[in-house]
Parts: sequence; C-alpha cells; structure tokens
Amino acid sequence: MYIGQPYDPSPVAVQSVEDRHPSSLLRQRDFASIGLGRELDGIMANRAFRFVFQPIVDVARSEIFGYEALMRGPPGSPLEAPDTLLDVARASGMLVELESLAALLALEAFGRSGLQGKLFLNFSSPAICGFAADRGSRLFRAAVAAEIAPSRLILELTEHERVEDPEALQQALGIFMAQGIRLALDDFGDGRSSLRLWAQLQPDIVKMDKYFTRGIDRDSRKVDAVRTMMSLAQRFGALLVAEGVEEATELAVLRDLGCGYAQGYLLGRPEAHPVTSLDDAVRAILSSSKIAVLPNALPRPDADLTITRLLVDAPTLSLHGSNEDVRRIFAAHPELHAVAVVDNGYPVGLVNRRTFVERFSRPFQNELFGRRSCTLLMNAEPLRVEGSVLIDSMVRMLAGDDQRYLSEGFVITEGGRYAGIATGESLVRAVTERRIEAARHANPLTLLPGNIPITEHIRRLLEASARFTACYFDLNNFKPFNDLYGYWRGDEMIKLAAQLITHACDPAEDFVGHVGGDDFVVLFQSDDWERRCRSVLTDFKERARTLFDPSDLEREGFESEDRKGVRTFFPLTSIAVGAVIVEGGNYATPESVASAAAAAKKHAKLSGEGFHLRSPVAAPARRAVP
Repeated sequence: MYIGQPYDPSPVAVQSVEDRHPSSLLRQRDFASIGLGRELDGIMANRAFRFVFQPIVDVARSEIFGYEALMRGPPGSPLEAPDTLLDVARASGMLVELESLAALLALEAFGRSGLQGKLFLNFSSPAICGFAADRGSRLFRAAVAAEIAPSRLILELTEHERVEDPEALQQALGIFMAQGIRLALDDFGDGRSSLRLWAQLQPDIVKMDKYFTRGIDRDSRKVDAVRTMMSLAQRFGALLVAEGVEEATELAVLRDLGCGYAQGYLLGRPEAHPVTSLDDAVRAILSSSKIAVLPNALPRPDADLTITRLLVDAPTLSLHGSNEDVRRIFAAHPELHAVAVVDNGYPVGLVNRRTFVERFSRPFQNELFGRRSCTLLMNAEPLRVEGSVLIDSMVRMLAGDDQRYLSEGFVITEGGRYAGIATGESLVRAVTERRIEAARHANPLTLLPGNIPITEHIRRLLEASARFTACYFDLNNFKPFNDLYGYWRGDEMIKLAAQLITHACDPAEDFVGHVGGDDFVVLFQSDDWERRCRSVLTDFKERARTLFDPSDLEREGFESEDRKGVRTFFPLTSIAVGAVIVEGGNYATPESVASAAAAAKKHAKLSGEGFHLRSPVAAPARRAVP
C-alpha cells in the first residue's frame, strides 16, 4: 500500500522520466513511450490540464445532485484523452502524483465555475491514502481556498482490484469522513468491483456500471440485476447511481424501478460549463404519470422441478442375470416399462418390456434364450440423467435425433449411481406443462407477452394511478378461416395481426400482449390511442386479403363449417377492437379491467365498424367514516 509524502505540484518536485527509469529499463521501452512520458512531465509541471464536469441527477427531485470532475490533457496533444494520460502516468510510475495534482486542480476549476452541489473526484486507493498522510490538510485547504465546503466532496474510488489493503484505506477514509466527505464506489458490476469491498468500506454512494443501464428497457435480465443492486443498496444504506443513461426509455425504466440517481449523456454531457438545470424533455420524463413498459421476462427455471420428480423405484438386474430373471420381474411388476441392468451400482443397460415381450412371444424363444444373459436384449447405451437436472433443461433432448428413450424410457442416477427409471411419456408431459407455463409469459407464435405479464402490467398501471386505455383485439371469422385454409395460413394471419398491432403502438408507452389464439390485449398510454386502433383495423383489412384465394376475394367471403358443422358463407376475416378507459379509480383490479375490455370486444364484433368504446364507469364511492 502506497502512503507517500504529500505531493508538491511545483516543477521542482516532478521527476524526469530518465530519473524514474534506470537506463537498463529505458532500453526496453520504445522511444514513443519515452516521449509521451516527457510530455506528461511538461503537462504536470505547467499544470496544463483541462477539466469538464458531468451532472449527476437526483431522479426523484428532478434536480442536479452534483458533478463528476473529468480530466483532459491539452487540446491536440497526444495526451488529450484521459485514458492515455492515465496509461502513460502508470507506465512512468507517476499515477498517484497525477491523481493528486488533478484533484487539486479540479477543485480550483470547480470553484471558479460557481457550480452548486456535490463534486465527485476520482481516486485510486493509493491516492486517497496519500492525501490522508497529512490528516487531509492539503485537500481540505485546497477545497476551502476554492470556496468549496469539504462536505460537498465525494471521493469516487476507482480501480477496485488495486485495493490490496482495505484496512489501511478504511483508516484513511475515517479522516475524510470526519469532515463530512463521502465515499463512492465507481463502476460497480463491471467485473472489477467487489461486493466484499462494498460491505467492508460501506460507501455512501455506489455507481452502477453502464452495462446494466444500456438497453435496460429491452433486457429483463438487466432489470433483475438493477433490482438486486437496489435491494443491496437499501440494505447497506447506500445511494445507487445509474451510469450511462443515453435513452429516454432507459431513464423511464430506471425511474419506475426506483433508482434514485442517474448520470449520462441524456442528462448532461461533460463540459467545462455544464448544464445547471435539467432540460424540459428530461423533466417531462421524470415527472410523467405514465409508467415505463418493462421488457418481458420468461419464467425462471424452477429449482424444485428436477428429473427426480419423474423417478420410478424399480428392481434391477446384475450382469449375471438371465433372460428368465427379466421375465420374472416383468411378470411380478406389470406396470414396469423397463428394467435396468446394474454393475456395482452403475447402470450399464436397460431392457425394454415391449422389445423383450415381442422377442420372447415367438415359439421356442424361452427354451433357446431363457438361460442366456440378460445383456442379450438390453440397450447398452441407455440415456442416463442425473436426478438433480432441471426438467426445463431437457427441452433440447426432446428435439434431438435419438428418440429411443421416448419409447424405452431412461435411467435416473444420483451421483452417477443407479437411483431409478423414468418413462419418456412422463418426461414429455412434464416438459409440456412447463412450456404451457412459459406460454403464459410469452406466446410461442408471436413471442409477445402472455397472460401473466399482461396482468402484472395492468397492476402496475393501477398502482401508479395512471390513466390508460385497455383494448381487446379479436379476429372475426378466424376459426372457419383456419378450418378452411389450414393452420399454416391461420398462423400467418395471427402473426400479421400481431405485427400490425405492435407497429401501431409506441413501445415506450403502450404494452402489447397476446392472450392466446387470435386474441390480443393492448394497454395504451398514448393519448392518440383511438387513431392507432383504427389504423390497425384499416391496415388489417387490406393486408389480410393476401391470405385468401382469388375466388374468395372476388366474392368477398368464403364457405366453411360453422361451430355446429353446418356449411356457411362467411365474410372475409377482419379484426375488431373493444376499448375501455381506466382512470380515477373506476377499476380496482386487473381482472375487472380485463373483463370490461372483453365485454367491449363482444360489442365491437357485433358492430359494423369493428370498434366499440365502453361507456365510462364511475369510480366506486368511498364509504363515509362514521
């Protein structure tokens, strides 16, 4: 751990690159690096740094919380980029000196700017310890000289992997905490940051790596990761800052998740004279009553649903067993579909009942083969599955080329040793149940959110008291069309409806769900929701014509069987939409909203134009308190 003397930024204190590197080492370095080292010497001696400041925003208050100071080299210099400056300083053994000088100069620049709020200064652990060597006097004095109260400073710890002595760092931080200076961890979650360091140093602020912010509106895993970090921050008593916010949809999701602070180009770029207040577009996002549409998440694997659930406890045979022994086991256990052959606990084969019975039902087979080894008719390469394997992971197995186990079953092991057997039928049933559950989260044909996320989004809207319109889309005469033209064209028509509905919606405000079959639900927060609905009706009427035969198009309809099996003429398939406006607490539960939208859809199917808006429902009156 480096705890050096306070750095004197005068030119005399700056060593030359030749002084810092013996000649033997210089011979190993290229001349370009040496030249950059000398240039760094000159920049530090002349204090030729520039500083820009990027705002950090308090999301809940819609105001600027503070600024991060970012160093730049002289314009046009090979060392203008901060990463290059740091790399050369590190190679020249001057990293701590550079950080110390940069911090003092950043204080001066921030003081001249007159900016309000906190000032975030980037430090490595050795630099913090270096400033603590004189009980923080040099840093405090510089802050006071710049007319910045030390309590406005936040030390932002970078390069977490270099914290080799957390205890010494903690002691150094205690000096600054006494002056109200706070600690922030930078880039948490980038692979270098440490949860242990978070718990040990107990920072006041944690800055979340920009990876988790970028595209969070499209990635449910990032939503889960941010929720987890927010939970940790709350548990550890820290503020969480989301870095790298560049899109309005990202900010809206972070706002709805409850992330308290944010930083990024959308909120303000690093500039010598940065913004001092948020622009109207950002304020509109933060103050909007509309909630963000979260990315759909598929159900997580159920850790309780393992292959052991399918296990059938069954007797086994040894390698020395005969076919007659197999016959006796099958006779004693008529429910068994197979019997395993085991050698010292390891399953070496599987004898399938049907294969065995078919062979031994022939004349004289028992006399000829009854005393011979049971290995004669066994499958010596049975499917072996460890009992702890999740049923969800077996989906790929069902799609594989080798499907013998579906008829003969497979062996379940525990620690590689025989535990029991299972049928292919039970595996197919279990996997099908999980796929049905997955379909409730995302429709397999359109990949749109299913019933569960639809319900969850309605609940979020109701809890936020957001005004929205629930629209139920349904195809007219779809079943007879599907019966006449077949499932392929039926699927194409459903996918066309999904495409047109999705295209008509604003993905940042409108939630599109696929209930199943030809039924869709859209939860509009767009103010022009009716125009969007009517555009779907018009576009579908035109585009769906490509799915009919010319003869049916000519007569504007087709013949197919109705639900009673009677041959009937049907108009060309169209789409209908029923709408219900939800506001002011007129609906209390997701179920009531869904029921009202479904009722409106029934009216829409009977109307000539295919559209129906349900009459507004008054909010239930509250009971007076006696």
